[in-house]
Amino acid sequence: MMIKKSYKLITALLASVMLLTACGGGGQGAKDGDTIAVGSRNNTESIILSHIIGQMIDAKTDLNVVYRENMGGSNVVWNAITSDNIQVIPDYTGTIVANYYQAEPGNADETLAMVKEFVAEDGLTALEPFGFNNTYTLALYEDKAEELGVVTFSDFAEHAKDFTFGAVFEFIDRPDGLPGFSKEYGIEFKEVKGMDHGMMYRAIDSGEVDVINSYTTDGQLTEYDLRVLEDDKSFFPPYHALPLVRQDTLEAHPELEEVLLQLAGKINEETMQKMNGQVDNDGERVDAVAKRFLTEAGLIE
Repeated sequence: MMIKKSYKLITALLASVMLLTACGGGGQGAKDGDTIAVGSRNNTESIILSHIIGQMIDAKTDLNVVYRENMGGSNVVWNAITSDNIQVIPDYTGTIVANYYQAEPGNADETLAMVKEFVAEDGLTALEPFGFNNTYTLALYEDKAEELGVVTFSDFAEHAKDFTFGAVFEFIDRPDGLPGFSKEYGIEFKEVKGMDHGMMYRAIDSGEVDVINSYTTDGQLTEYDLRVLEDDKSFFPPYHALPLVRQDTLEAHPELEEVLLQLAGKINEETMQKMNGQVDNDGERVDAVAKRFLTEAGLIE
């Protein structure tokens, strides 16, 4: 039987500080029962999803929505929702199981079931996934991959010692990130450089790094001539995105569940990558991208 371990790396005080300094939002907070704070990580996809969630709530309920954008990495946002500094976030099944609870994920359905069981004990409800799986991968320039004959992670392991690796900071430390990944494939890089997600593609383009840990829904993948490598040992778990909501918030506002369940299965990988690209590549505003998606999907007018 799997033993669930509570994984609290970030203190409530830090979450509160990050909340105050996060971009977006404003207003009176969610304690009065009339306002819902929707939080997001420090990456484009999380911010877009938070606006999709928030605009659904705004359009279909009498609640006011404030956005706590760009709060930090996954642990900061997780601690903020469990501390009731925010009430709703988008998150990922594999992250929840492997990172927050230090448990071993299964297949997509098993991992989702574990998520729902685990988060319930921390006063949260996991709703149904949006419809896409955004997992980790490695990407390097196509001409270099072709020269080396690299298609899979196992292929790449033979050459990793000659490569400088660019990765988001939390990937370097997460158990479902670099430590476990390196051990599974026997990979040792020449050097590892931590950076914000938005810097990775500029870093590989400038030659500062040779390979990056990208996400399969990254919009920048369509702008750079990169080869995405295959996780041939299936090390990375499923990372299906879904809304997490505080249980006490749902009890106070039961209409939220029905509203957010309308998003279930509505976003596939291609759609999410396109939205990410509209922000990262085309410079569009996240609120405009979210609104266009919801309008075209017939979810809001």
